[in-house]
Amino acid sequence: MKNVTIYSTPTCHFCHMAKDFFKANNVAFTDYNVATDLEKRKEMVEKSGQMGVPVILIDNDLIVGFNKPQIAKLLGI
Repeated sequence: MKNVTIYSTPTCHFCHMAKDFFKANNVAFTDYNVATDLEKRKEMVEKSGQMGVPVILIDNDLIVGFNKPQIAKLLGI
């Protein structure tokens, strides 16, 4: 099982698309709302070098944005 983390905001359309994709494929994930969690926002910027969301971490692979083909490949689906 892959360790999946998403840094998102409630108003981000692509964040919702990514989370819906995970749910549809029964992928467990940890969701951090960087609109309100300043510590996780700082962590996201340190990892990705930017403020844009979603930032998705699959094990040690970092994806910025909802790149569905890359996400599916990393998850093996």
